[in-house]
Amino acid sequence: MFKPRVRIPRVRIAQAQPLMQRRSLHQVPIPEFSSAQGIPKLLSPDGFHLAYTDYMQLLVDKLNALVGGTEMEMKSPFQILQQTAREPSMAPTFNYASMLHNNAFFFGGLNSSETDKPMSSRLQKQLEDSFGSIETLQREMLVTASAMFGPGFVWLVKNAKTNNYRVLATYLAGSPYSSAHWRRQGVDMNTVEGPTSTEKSGAAQEYIARTQLGAGAANGTRWKNTAPGGIDVIPLLCVSTWEHVYLRDYGVAGKKQFLENWWNRIDWTKVSDRAQIENKHMY
Repeated sequence: MFKPRVRIPRVRIAQAQPLMQRRSLHQVPIPEFSSAQGIPKLLSPDGFHLAYTDYMQLLVDKLNALVGGTEMEMKSPFQILQQTAREPSMAPTFNYASMLHNNAFFFGGLNSSETDKPMSSRLQKQLEDSFGSIETLQREMLVTASAMFGPGFVWLVKNAKTNNYRVLATYLAGSPYSSAHWRRQGVDMNTVEGPTSTEKSGAAQEYIARTQLGAGAANGTRWKNTAPGGIDVIPLLCVSTWEHVYLRDYGVAGKKQFLENWWNRIDWTKVSDRAQIENKHMY
């Protein structure tokens, strides 16, 4: 006598695949450095694990929690920071996307080998034309970073239309890009006297006029992505002044030594490559 066959429902995997393929949440970029070795002459394995592995994972987790299930989960952190820079309600999303981009940019400019990566003669000539000497550039970047009363980044940037270079400081998760002008945070608001109530009101009205539905002023003209008076710049190099980057290895009074060691770990080949391209940005 035959027993009735028990029918087991099939799982239609083909229907689940499009959803799995659609979701592309952000992940920590794979570093060029070994976690077991850290960054020789700059960060110990423990210091590197804290400043990169742990911190980047925190940023990724926070960003994924904010953009999961939205159209922004398919965009890069650079695209997200551009999209959210002028939206006050999106400040947390901007902060995590911008920090993820900035931190990756910082570590991406470091030399991952023991062999020196000197700057090209072309880059050296352009830097000397802007700063007078490489020593002046070094001093300006290190002094600026040392003087920052609070965390942020110090950038070497290039004018996108000329060969002029300058040093730019951004605080907290501020961005150097002109498209993120409203979140540039180029000054430490703890040490700069704020605007009057009248000035705040005018600035707020201007902000609304520029950002509402992507439109311009009352004439309906659409504003360009670059803020008025803004200059498109290409970031070439940056150093993080966030305390968690250097505290483990250098202590509370070791910022100056950390910055000096950082200068000696710059991969100038990468800086030269960045100086010769436009509209290409790292993660």
